[in-house]
Amino acid sequence: MGMQSHVPVYSHPRAVAVARLDAVSYWYPGGREPVLKDISLRVRRGEFLGLVGPTGAGKTTLCLALMGIVPQFYGGRFFGRATVAGLDTLEHPISALAKHVGIVFEDPETQLTATSIENEIAFALENLKVPREEIIARIPRVLEAVRLEGTEKKHPHELSGGQKQRLAIAAALALQPDLLILDEPTSQLDPLGSQEVFATVRELNEALGVTIVMASHAAEEMAEFTDRVALLAQGRLVKTGAPGEMYGDVEFLHEHALRPPQVAETFYMINNYGVGVAQIPVRLDAGIAQLSALKNEHAVVIASATGLPTGRESTTPPLLSVQNLHHRYGDGAHALRGVSLEVREGEYVLIIGQNGAGKSTLVKHFLKLLEPTEGKVLVSGTDTRELTVSGLARRIGYVAQNPDNQIFNTTVGDEVAFALKNLGHSAEEVEARTVESLEAMGLLEVRERHPLALPKGDRARVVIAAILAMKPEIIIFDEPTTGQDYRGAKYILEISRKLHEMGKTVIVITHHLYLMPDYAERVIVMGKGTKLLDAPIRQAFHDIDLLASTYLAPPQAVFLAQSLREDDLGEACLLLTPKEVAAHVAGKPLGCIA
Repeated sequence: MGMQSHVPVYSHPRAVAVARLDAVSYWYPGGREPVLKDISLRVRRGEFLGLVGPTGAGKTTLCLALMGIVPQFYGGRFFGRATVAGLDTLEHPISALAKHVGIVFEDPETQLTATSIENEIAFALENLKVPREEIIARIPRVLEAVRLEGTEKKHPHELSGGQKQRLAIAAALALQPDLLILDEPTSQLDPLGSQEVFATVRELNEALGVTIVMASHAAEEMAEFTDRVALLAQGRLVKTGAPGEMYGDVEFLHEHALRPPQVAETFYMINNYGVGVAQIPVRLDAGIAQLSALKNEHAVVIASATGLPTGRESTTPPLLSVQNLHHRYGDGAHALRGVSLEVREGEYVLIIGQNGAGKSTLVKHFLKLLEPTEGKVLVSGTDTRELTVSGLARRIGYVAQNPDNQIFNTTVGDEVAFALKNLGHSAEEVEARTVESLEAMGLLEVRERHPLALPKGDRARVVIAAILAMKPEIIIFDEPTTGQDYRGAKYILEISRKLHEMGKTVIVITHHLYLMPDYAERVIVMGKGTKLLDAPIRQAFHDIDLLASTYLAPPQAVFLAQSLREDDLGEACLLLTPKEVAAHVAGKPLGCIA
């Protein structure tokens, strides 16, 4: 990047620990059991340490402990010792520790408060009384380090999601910390933004020697970029190791409810088919190279038989019809540009595209939360301009990214019955539908519980049960997997599958493409307010160039499948999952669409 002459290089030997936890246990105020349990960990100077574990494992609390925010800000009970740059986090105020450790949180929107990029970076420096001349000198240096040079005068809101997170990193880096902590910094971002952040952090680590601790569920990226991985489970440090050691042990990851990178999952399954693999690769380039070696050693079968599901075609009239839809916001932004599509009864449709592609704007038109600037949206043939929002709510259910924002009542039963009562249904009808929905979602036994007292996955089920009670024809899930660990994401998607099997039409918006081959049949790809593609999922996920044009990448299994392409096949075999790829490599194809 050519920034070594501008930004201080951290050249201390790696053997030196920049931070350490010694037998640390911590209880939040009023907590019945510790969130951190007897954790001892060294963070070596100059390393990139990944923190992984299921939701609730203690990753965020560990990050806050390294910053001194736990226990200084939250209170509670803290045992053991935590030090950063030799400073005990109990003996030095957070303001003093902030000179040595910077932290970047999950949502970049919540971290940016200034009206210009240069003011954003200057803010923390001014609070620490850094001389004005030094502040002015540091701003271009750190912007160059995160590849945002020349943007000093822009408003942060003009940036993309990935750029906003890089700005948050720049603001932390301006403090010249000994340690940079990132807590799920990519969970809110599209694939481009996620790659931007990981590449930026790795470059800071390699080129400048900045010590990094990052908590993330992004298995492929953590395997690709980190030096060492620490696994937490139920507040305990279970294991630390190199990425190859950690992510190559697929059974161990499964035991701890973690998702392996797809390349590791694929080779684990290849081994189970009896094709010997000396070492399971955890990075895509290594996996492709190993597949090439296997092709030379074994008779790899690329079948052309049609044995894999391709989705179903429906000849029924469309439930939803979008005709030449345009939408311009009040600030002049042209968010949708001539979009036309149809959704039919019983389909499971995936809508994808980068942040700002127009996905949410499109869906809001289905619900009449927005009205067309030009064009039409029809529901069962009726223009939404002639329908009410409440009338549409009976036909189209909407599950937001955060289910807590849709919960208003003090018991699960009341939450499910709430809309039915407001719509004037009889007491008997309300009771019957409430019980039916609670039973369908497995919530009847917790009917009298407060919804917010339930685990997050169960709170989502409460919202879905309330929607189901309305007997909608269509259910929309808007980014249901964002912020979820693998188990939580699968939990929500299994509910979507159940609803689909019940005959509901399901529409899902998500960036997590690797999750969707087991669920979606059809994909609508959005980019810059236009519909770029509408195709079966196998065709869509193998159109790598088109996905790249809207800053998406298919799952690793697709790249592995394309590396198996034989010269005599005009098309790559349209495999989507590690299981499908492994079966073909082992000569036991499940079927293939070629």
